[in-house]
Amino acid sequence: MRAIGLTVLLLSLSNVFMTFAWYAHLKDLSAKPWFVAALVSWGIAFFEYMLQVPANRIGYTALPLGQLKILQEVITLTVFVPFAFFYMKEPLKLDYLWAAFCILGAVYFIFRSKWGGA
Repeated sequence: MRAIGLTVLLLSLSNVFMTFAWYAHLKDLSAKPWFVAALVSWGIAFFEYMLQVPANRIGYTALPLGQLKILQEVITLTVFVPFAFFYMKEPLKLDYLWAAFCILGAVYFIFRSKWGGA
């Protein structure tokens, strides 16, 4: 169980970095050439990888690959929505809730064997 907790922590932190790498340039570097934004994003993504690679290695000791991937998707949406709202000043939309329900469906199907399903 410790491996899963550490995986969630590291993936959550890595997602913060990756979300900034992917999207912050749209706000902060919009007046700069795209290659400047790409270089800055790569610099941020380096730190994401320094967290994501160990997270996946640790997580793979406790979870099958499919479960590890769906866990990542849950974390991604959990990080993205506050980023979009607080940092990018995007409005909250009900579509985020519907997307979360879809991801919960994916969680159910990928984890159901652990819960006594198929």
